[in-house]
Amino acid sequence: MRRALGAAVVMGALTAVLPGVASADPASGERDSRVGVDAGVERISVAADGSQLDGDSTGGAITTDGGRTVFTSSATNLTPGNAAGSERVYLRDKPSGQIKHVGSHPIDSPVISGNGEYAAYWVLLFRDTKIKLAQWTAGSSIGLNCDALNCSQPSVSGDGRSMANVATIGRPSTSQRIDVWDWQAGTKQELAWFAHTAPSRPSISGDGRFVAYQDGKAKDVFLWDGDHGSISGPIEGPAKEATIVQVSEDGGKVVYLSGPDTYVHDVSTGTARRVPDVKGVAIDPTGNHLLYAPNDTTGPSLVLRDLRTDTDRTVSDRPASAEVDAVSADGRDVVFASTADDIVPGDTNGKSDVFVRSFDRTVARQG
Repeated sequence: MRRALGAAVVMGALTAVLPGVASADPASGERDSRVGVDAGVERISVAADGSQLDGDSTGGAITTDGGRTVFTSSATNLTPGNAAGSERVYLRDKPSGQIKHVGSHPIDSPVISGNGEYAAYWVLLFRDTKIKLAQWTAGSSIGLNCDALNCSQPSVSGDGRSMANVATIGRPSTSQRIDVWDWQAGTKQELAWFAHTAPSRPSISGDGRFVAYQDGKAKDVFLWDGDHGSISGPIEGPAKEATIVQVSEDGGKVVYLSGPDTYVHDVSTGTARRVPDVKGVAIDPTGNHLLYAPNDTTGPSLVLRDLRTDTDRTVSDRPASAEVDAVSADGRDVVFASTADDIVPGDTNGKSDVFVRSFDRTVARQG
């Protein structure tokens, strides 16, 4: 434990209880306070009293059951004592209405464990980058010692115990490796070394067994199987260049980009399904729903496809963005960010906000 945690940096918990937040039914444009079937869109980046925020909110990741989300915000009125101009990490619990400030100064969007207990993000500490692990129960974050000067791009397992990350070696940096940690036991496995610093990032499955990662220079995607200690790949084949998106929580699917298309690799069969002319953004924990951004910018900005039935649902027809871990199980909920002011009624703050779109599982349209 001491080896994994290193010198812990702990901040006091700042907690607020949010009132029930009205949502918008996209079909009618009216407020809808229902939670469940066809709940529409809810703005989740709001202050404790339900009022709009005075700063931008971005990113967004959601748990397997859709009960918790993590996002970043520079707002001063989200929780008490916030200084202007500082980006912070917030965990929000939908059932209780609580929101907790659990970290500060993230470099990139945080990711969340499947059970919602942990969120991971990376920060700049002096001239190095370090990974912080935020915990819902403690309402604070700790610094993890990842055995390198610069550590970044964390991906956490379903229970938060395992984490994959990039460790960059040397000053100035000359090489990097892909690691997977059991941070509670303080054990680490080094999956791959690269003699370059081109973008190479990992994605870990829910049980921590699989880690998909890319060699950013060769533009190849590989899959590590912890049960067998084996690495397969490049999974896209020898002739393609690929960029990793995400491995599903059940470890059964790996999403990658190649050219203008997205591919969903089936781990059990070794075959890949092509989804043409779209940019894959995330896959749900079951591997059955793909969130993508169409390359054709004249239509919706974010779409959720049921890979079993080839049916599509529009997540947002306004300009919007989403991150990995943006979809809950069965495609029930999708978290996204947008600067649009007409997604829900009364959005007049002129800021980027974070929203959750909830779907009725029984309704879909042909893509």
